[in-house]
Amino acid sequence: MDDAEEGTRIGAALDGWLDRLTFTDQTSDEVTALLIDSVAAWAMAQGWRVYRRAASVMPLPPPYTHKHSIVDIGCARTAGAPVVIEVDHSDRQRSIDKLLLEAAAGRIPVWLRWSDRRFEPPPAPVTMVTFRVTSRSGPDGTGRRYSKASATDRPAPSHTLGQTAEPGEQVDLFTTPTPPGRPDRGTEP
Repeated sequence: MDDAEEGTRIGAALDGWLDRLTFTDQTSDEVTALLIDSVAAWAMAQGWRVYRRAASVMPLPPPYTHKHSIVDIGCARTAGAPVVIEVDHSDRQRSIDKLLLEAAAGRIPVWLRWSDRRFEPPPAPVTMVTFRVTSRSGPDGTGRRYSKASATDRPAPSHTLGQTAEPGEQVDLFTTPTPPGRPDRGTEP
C-alpha cells in the first residue's frame, strides 16, 4: 500500500473515531483542544507513540528561522511511515504548506478540519478529515459557540394529529380520531 492509500485508510479510521465525539457550546479553543485530545486517544488506541506539539520540518519565518514550526500530533508507528495530524478551524495556507513539507519528508499528512462552513480539499497527498459542527453567537458578545450532536441524537418528532392524552392513556397516532356522534368503524352497532 502506498502512502496516499495509507493516508486515505488512516483518515477514514480517524473519521469513524471522531464521529462519536459530541459537545455543546464550546469555544473555538475548546473544540480544538477536544479534537486534539480525541486524535491522541485514537492514535494511542492504534498502538502508536503520540507526540503532541511535535516538531515539524517546516522552519519558522524570520527572525525565528533557526526554529521549526510544530504539528498538533505526530505519531510514530512500528510499521509504516510516521503520521502527522494538523487540527484547524480556519483554512490556512501555512497548514497546507507545512503538511506538504511533511509529506516530502516521508510522513503521512492528515489535515483535520472542523467548521460549520464548506471545506476546500487540500492538494495531494494531504488527506483531509472533516468534522462538521453547528455554531451560534455566544452570550453577550463572547464569540461563537460550537456544538456537535451525534447522528442518533435527534429531537422527538412533534405530533399534531389533534389528539390529546390523559395521564396513563395511550393515543393511537396512526388513525384519525372518530368525530363526535359517529360510531368507531371497528365496533358493532
